[in-house]
Amino acid sequence: MATLDTKGREVSYLADIICKCGRKTVLIDVGTSKIAPRTNQAGGHSVRVASPAELLKEIAATTRGKVRDLLASGAIGAIVGVAGGKGSAVFGEVVSDLPYGFPKLLVSSARPALLAELAVHNDIMLYPTLVDLFGINAFTERVLQNAGQAIAAMRYAPAKAARKTKIVAITAFGVTTPAATQCVGRLGKAGVDAIVFPANGAGGRKMEQLIAAGEFDAVIDLTTTELADEIVGGTASAGPDRLKGAAEQSIPHVIAPGAVDMVNFGAPSSVPDQFRGRLFYSHTPYTTLMRTTLAENTSIGRLTAQRLSLAEGPVMVLWPAKGVSDYDRDGGIFRDPDADRAWLDALKDNLPPKVTVRELNCHINDPEFAEAAARWILKQLGKKADGDANV
Repeated sequence: MATLDTKGREVSYLADIICKCGRKTVLIDVGTSKIAPRTNQAGGHSVRVASPAELLKEIAATTRGKVRDLLASGAIGAIVGVAGGKGSAVFGEVVSDLPYGFPKLLVSSARPALLAELAVHNDIMLYPTLVDLFGINAFTERVLQNAGQAIAAMRYAPAKAARKTKIVAITAFGVTTPAATQCVGRLGKAGVDAIVFPANGAGGRKMEQLIAAGEFDAVIDLTTTELADEIVGGTASAGPDRLKGAAEQSIPHVIAPGAVDMVNFGAPSSVPDQFRGRLFYSHTPYTTLMRTTLAENTSIGRLTAQRLSLAEGPVMVLWPAKGVSDYDRDGGIFRDPDADRAWLDALKDNLPPKVTVRELNCHINDPEFAEAAARWILKQLGKKADGDANV
């Protein structure tokens, strides 16, 4: 897929590489040079009604339907884009609802920030050219040869419609990894697969999309820190659909306040001035964490309750009284029991009676917390926990 009016030579070269690897190609042109600007006559004057952005959006919508049809017919097993800035944006829109794991490769000279934004929304493989795409030369040849050989080697293997193994989605962060690890092990002993998503914004967004697509039988949402970023304004928000997928699918759902004690920013210099004077911790040179306040945790708890109130299926909230992250434990830099408790109080004040809340006198990374989460999920799935007579 490319804009042939500007990337025709590159596309021809790439198609030859793919064909030499034994694969056939289908060409989709998303160029705009042959499309006349649409105008309306108003008061004797010609008024443009379609901006470049609007036109690109229309092209993307039309092309998305064509690509879906090609996939449904079995005509394609992968897609590769060759693009600059505008073409990259169209490519991101076109592949946005293709299945997870369907090979999507974008060869692009677009600015890094745009490519990073595309990666947030989909499992696109990005190949930045670092040089502009102006025909075939010693530099673009190398890039296109690699891209052609790579995409030619990829084939889509769709998930089997009737899987024998139950699959549970789990959220994790570095500061809740021990809990996630223990849950994965506990489920595995019972013959249940676990797929772990990083609660970094992109991970939570993709998990919600896959839950809505029916990919999972249950969810252990240990790490709901993305709601803190959504409310406070950090860099790891997963958007307004976070915590809605399991409710809409009516599948068993365990929720915990993992890492709601923190909001994510980049390097220290990237933290907005409005947060000056707050408590920060440098997780890495590129990740600055800010401790949430009592008022912020109240808002996070309220939002959590509002979204859980949509659930029709079984829901369990687990509360770790001794801390919600590795930094929120006795002696830890973010330990603040009152702020943590504000999350629980706001949640309970706004939850419907159908949602069960269980308070545990342990830390989120203690084995008993993961045990409680995994055991409840296994019971909902009709699975016997390892070593149990009954679940």
